[in-house]
Amino acid sequence: MQAVMKLEPGKDNMSLVSIPEPEVKGDLVKIKVKFTGICGTDIHTFTGEYRNSKTPVVLGHEFSGVVVEVGENVLKVKAGDRVTSETTFKTCGECNYCLEKDYNLCSNRKGIGTQVNGSMAEYVISREESVHVLSEKISFKAAALTEPLACCVHAGLEKTTIDKNDIVLIFGPGPIGLLQCQVVKSQGAFVILAGITKDMERLKLAKSLGADVVVDVLTENLDEVVMKYTNGYGVDKVFECSGAVPALNQGLPLVKKKGTFVQVGIFSNKMNPLDQESIIQREITYIGTRSQKPSSWHTALKLLEDQKIDADKMITKVFPLEEWRAGFETAREGNEIKVIIES
Repeated sequence: MQAVMKLEPGKDNMSLVSIPEPEVKGDLVKIKVKFTGICGTDIHTFTGEYRNSKTPVVLGHEFSGVVVEVGENVLKVKAGDRVTSETTFKTCGECNYCLEKDYNLCSNRKGIGTQVNGSMAEYVISREESVHVLSEKISFKAAALTEPLACCVHAGLEKTTIDKNDIVLIFGPGPIGLLQCQVVKSQGAFVILAGITKDMERLKLAKSLGADVVVDVLTENLDEVVMKYTNGYGVDKVFECSGAVPALNQGLPLVKKKGTFVQVGIFSNKMNPLDQESIIQREITYIGTRSQKPSSWHTALKLLEDQKIDADKMITKVFPLEEWRAGFETAREGNEIKVIIES
């Protein structure tokens, strides 16, 4: 089969190669891939900035498809099922995190598309526990965004909670920020979404996806906007989805006293300057959130089924598998919202 593989560490070192189709046994499920989202992690793997991938490896971890074969121990999934899958392929099963199904925190976890072959291929395999059968109300394209949506569910509804009376500030109108906006809006809260001038089309899309107020921080005064809508107190919660240090430090003073700041975006550097004074003096709860876990997926799929999330509207470009490189370049340029690959 054809597959997009990272052959070795470093910049690029990627190619469309021919490899054997995966075989199933035990609790494994073989899936004919329909669509795969190009994630920021995939781009960082392409550029050599993300070093957690075990090469050689087929990339891709946001996907949908149809089951074509199952192992002898598979009980609940069958050939013909329309599915998506969590990224967890293997865990130790013994640590405290595994016992609580916090698979995202298992130190021995192996992920699809990073440590084992992923979905930028004709076929991918996953363990039955990670596979979710799709409602007929969820399209294959939308299902390919379940993984990033589950990350936003984990950040917004598991690491914290959203009240319908909350006023929430979100930084970054990229795919994660736009999904985070919709997760927050699904709970009835008021959303202010901040970006920069080059994000104008994304900010317009954010409005169509439910954001109450959008702000270009380069041409508008975000502080004034926030204080206007919060009677001078600051927002109840901030979700920093851009991974930009300036956004982090701009957002901390805009959280009300005793408010919550959730760090969703990943920074390019491990160590960064931080406005600790705002955290201390305002008694802010600063929360880290990593990836997603099984419960996040159940909620994410229910939100998609109930049409609380418009994932289809976010997909603005589709490339066939053989044109994967053009897809990556397009995603890197940042002019599209979400780029996906069709297998």
